[in-house]
Amino acid sequence: MSGYTPDEKLRFDQLTKLRRQWLKDQELSPREPVIQAKPPGAIEKFWTRFLEPKSLWRLYTYKVYRGGVFTLTRLLIPAWIVHYYVKYHAAERPYGIVEVKPKLFPGDTILETGEVVPDLPKIHSHH
Repeated sequence: MSGYTPDEKLRFDQLTKLRRQWLKDQELSPREPVIQAKPPGAIEKFWTRFLEPKSLWRLYTYKVYRGGVFTLTRLLIPAWIVHYYVKYHAAERPYGIVEVKPKLFPGDTILETGEVVPDLPKIHSHH
């Protein structure tokens, strides 16, 4: 047996008709919505005025944003990269990378002060 039974076909047609009617009912008429709109609050008024095209706030905010982007991308980041390179790769001491100091052993002489490193004290342990 293939296809729908007469009862199934009738039910399918009824559901299709109901869906179409429901979709048609979702369309608003020119008289809707019936509820009166509330007057906008302070925040909503601010945003509607702020987002108007060519408003002063919007223009100045955009100018400040563009200036900040320019300052960051064209001045600060390149200056930081140059500073990093000069500090760690091109500059000589005392601002360059500090090399590892030579190890000092008892009896060695400290170059800066001329002192002799004393011997380690002998510790008697019971191990």
